Amino acid sequence: MAKIDFGGVIENVVTREEFPLSKAREVLKNEIVAVIGYGVQGPAQAMNMKDNGINVIIGQAPEFKADWDKAIKDGFVPGKTLFPIEEAAKKGTIIQYLVSDAAQRIIWPKLKPCLNEGDALYFSHGFSITYKEHTGVIPPANVDVILCAPKGSGTSVRRNFLAGAGINSSFSVFQDFTGKAEERTIALGIAIGSGYLFPTTFEQEVFSDLTGERGVLMGALAGIMDAQYQVLRQNGHSPSEAFNETVEELTQSLIRLVDENGMDWMYANCSATAQRGALDWRPKFKAATLPVFTELYQKVKSGEECVRVLKSTGAVNYKEVLDGELKELGNSEMWRAGAAVRKLRPVK
Repeated sequence: MAKIDFGGVIENVVTREEFPLSKAREVLKNEIVAVIGYGVQGPAQAMNMKDNGINVIIGQAPEFKADWDKAIKDGFVPGKTLFPIEEAAKKGTIIQYLVSDAAQRIIWPKLKPCLNEGDALYFSHGFSITYKEHTGVIPPANVDVILCAPKGSGTSVRRNFLAGAGINSSFSVFQDFTGKAEERTIALGIAIGSGYLFPTTFEQEVFSDLTGERGVLMGALAGIMDAQYQVLRQNGHSPSEAFNETVEELTQSLIRLVDENGMDWMYANCSATAQRGALDWRPKFKAATLPVFTELYQKVKSGEECVRVLKSTGAVNYKEVLDGELKELGNSEMWRAGAAVRKLRPVK
């Protein structure tokens, strides 16, 4: 592993230079990777591995016709490379368990008997293993249990791969039965197109992931946008102006500067007025949100968030409730204004 200085802390990471795709292919040459679930992460990881020359089959419940048909559209053939879940799991030597967290709990009693000695059970989220007292997902002792978690959505994993880049991924070995679990994990991380791989544990992965999703990545970001947009509108600003100052400038300009060289560089390339205001108000926003993040992390660590997820996603009317919540978000004035703004962007 390469030793990299992350802001004064030295970490070990795996890069494509030290573990090239050719090495990943060699490690995986006798493996059959069965991707279980063709919903969110499944298509991206399966297609990236397929394009990289890895032997991939899909396990998908045929009754979920949209996902089954998508796999066919992507080139997987029923009876050859596309099978019902249990059949694919029996054929695979590496079983990538990529159905949703709630579905993992439901499917596990049928999947577990399909695992053969020496197989690898692969996750892209530490949820089911970390919260095993709630999920019941307890792997047998005679398989490797490994994790490779891309730090992005399935859409981004595929899009970045096709662009020649990669989404960074964390990796972990929970159980090493064969003695080659880590090598298998890293090879899979390279095969799915990771930019680089950094070590974690199943527990650390799920704690950071659930905090991030509920925090900066999604929950906090959407909440802060809602608040600023509301204040601007209440003070007489038009929807177009409020949306541009809240969302459009962030996504189309400033965040790209942060991506290129960091937050300090973005500050340095804004006006002196913007710099002064941002530097003055940053501590106030930190002080206001730190207690919320502290509460959030404790609820993730205690398992309270796990129970909430399993209870809500397991409800018979969950899809109906979710669709209603997402519709309410999309139909808010701010995001209707956003749809109009996006249509006005110059054609690339």
